[in-house]
Amino acid sequence: LQGKDLRCLGSRAPFRRHGESGQSISDYLPHIATCADDIAIVNSMVTEQINHDPAHTFMNTGTIVPDRPSMGSWVNYGLGSLSENLPGFVVLTSVGGRNPQPIAARQWSSGFLPSKLSGVEFHGQGDPVHYVANPPGITTDCQSNLVDAVAELNRLRAETTRDPEIDSRIAQHELAFRMQASIPELMDISGESPETLEMYGAVPGDGSFASNCLLARRLAERGVRFIHLYHRGWDHHGGLKQYMDVCCDKCDQPTAALLKDLKRRGMLEDT
Repeated sequence: LQGKDLRCLGSRAPFRRHGESGQSISDYLPHIATCADDIAIVNSMVTEQINHDPAHTFMNTGTIVPDRPSMGSWVNYGLGSLSENLPGFVVLTSVGGRNPQPIAARQWSSGFLPSKLSGVEFHGQGDPVHYVANPPGITTDCQSNLVDAVAELNRLRAETTRDPEIDSRIAQHELAFRMQASIPELMDISGESPETLEMYGAVPGDGSFASNCLLARRLAERGVRFIHLYHRGWDHHGGLKQYMDVCCDKCDQPTAALLKDLKRRGMLEDT
């Protein structure tokens, strides 16, 4: 680009003031604009990073240096989990739009904190959590006996090495076993009312951002303290008019629906 006449492209949609707070919100987000007084917009957030991965790392951990604990891990560490059958930190990802840029699992890593505080990625399609379901031919009783036996071996090893990571591994194995019973009911949103599904724009089993927003509410209801939603589709590099419409359409209504749903259930008071 050196030596070329560089120009800045102005906003493709106007910004307007909304709510009693007078939040400045783009016309790309008409649904979120109706929630202006229920959201916090951090106008001071800046970064010197020019690439996705270090910028993600900075956003999630406060530093561009990898292997630091993510925000969800710190919350999980400081406050603990309210659920015995679900992780305290859950990550939901979706795709749609243009160029679904990759995102590394270290963005929800616990870094130097115990690994049991890392985020657990849930999937809206297929197996909700990888490697949690029993393989064919393995009953729940067999799995329970296996978990107990491995836990006992790990405890014996922990007594010898005093390695705190072994305790984390024991806790993770036991949580995974309990999740086998709690996950199927959690992930099945077909029992939600038609009104709720329409409000979010969610279709059961489609793995969309809309369905993930609805799952986020269900997770919060069950005591999961920190839920992080990513939509992978914003890496446009061109075609802004077309793809901003597409991505905002996928994310605007569900985000507003989640806020309104939490509020009407009295959950926004402590969320």
